[in-house]
Amino acid sequence: RGVRMISDFEYEFQMALTNRKLADDIETIFLMPHESYSYISSRLIKEVASLGGDIRAFVPDFVLAAIQAKAAAK
Repeated sequence: RGVRMISDFEYEFQMALTNRKLADDIETIFLMPHESYSYISSRLIKEVASLGGDIRAFVPDFVLAAIQAKAAAK
């Protein structure tokens, strides 16, 4: 699970404990991004894209193409 901020950790930690309670063989691994990506979230990228903003600096080409295709289909 990706953990960018403290709030991410709190949520993901609760999920990990719940998953472990449901099935004790489930292991959760937390991944920390490079600090230059710590503020980026899918919600933020989607919002910028929906407002016509340029998201090329934040996503790889294949993600950009998928977001553009989805926006064009609306």
